[in-house]
Amino acid sequence: MSLNRRHIIAAASLAGLGLPGLAQTRTKLRVGYLHTPAVDSHIWIGQQMGAFEKQSLDLELIQFTTGLELFQAMIGGSLDVLSTGAVLSNFPARGQGKAFLMNNIEYATAQLWVRDDSGIKTLADLKDKKISTTTGTTAHVFLDRALRSVNLDSAKDVQLVNQRMSEAVTSFISGAVPAVALWVPFDSVVKQKLPGARKLTDASMFYPQAAIMGGWAARNDYYEKNRPVLAKLVAAWAQANQQIVTKPDESAEMLQKAAYKEIPLAEFREQFKASKYYSNADWRTRFQDGTATKWLQQVTDFFVENAKIPNPIRAEQYFDPKLFLETVQG
Repeated sequence: MSLNRRHIIAAASLAGLGLPGLAQTRTKLRVGYLHTPAVDSHIWIGQQMGAFEKQSLDLELIQFTTGLELFQAMIGGSLDVLSTGAVLSNFPARGQGKAFLMNNIEYATAQLWVRDDSGIKTLADLKDKKISTTTGTTAHVFLDRALRSVNLDSAKDVQLVNQRMSEAVTSFISGAVPAVALWVPFDSVVKQKLPGARKLTDASMFYPQAAIMGGWAARNDYYEKNRPVLAKLVAAWAQANQQIVTKPDESAEMLQKAAYKEIPLAEFREQFKASKYYSNADWRTRFQDGTATKWLQQVTDFFVENAKIPNPIRAEQYFDPKLFLETVQG
């Protein structure tokens, strides 16, 4: 018998006895995500820390452009779980996906930029103007709230141009539209290619009334049948979250080197600060006292009105905090 074959048999025997060996059961998890710091920070930092590996999870990471595409892929069965922004309050309200974990509040990640030659000085000046964005996303939710603050209706008083965010930003830079509602890190593109552009406002001006949370959801059948696997995902996430909260500067540097090398570190640090991160203990409090559920429902109410969701499920039904509360003690 060859040496390699003896090693394999010995490792399998040890694993069968519950002892450390070369053969360990690992679980593959198909994870969809958006490439924006508010959404994928925990993923990349957790990967670098070995947090997912420690939980015997192999993440198959699949990048998407919008949360809408993410949910469509998961509903179709090609993803097990996903991490996204405001759309977390959309599809689960339709009964499509179970929300179980929050990443952060997108405090200032959604931003409204205007061209210097547009004549737009205030939000009220946007009346009847064209604004590019990706409808049904964090940027759209923020834009709606910003316009309402000056009694403008995003469905009637402005001309929304619905495009993928990369195309929306290109339209803005080219002069096809005078304004764009975007999310970080697309502001970097605007700063680089249109230095005269001006940030009119961002989501922080409407916090907490417009608190937009990003987080995780699982396919309904996967959530019901694989809670132990999802508990491992939560445990790994919690390790990454503590790193982010206790060492934000170091975390920003780790993240920039791993996934955002095209953005200068100083600029990326500012983008990283655009999200509000809470400690595991703070999330426990917000899950237990209903704050997180209320914030989810605020955004669901937007989708119910704008996307005309029939018979919507309320956040207290589509969001299950128990997995986090049972797994993470503080």
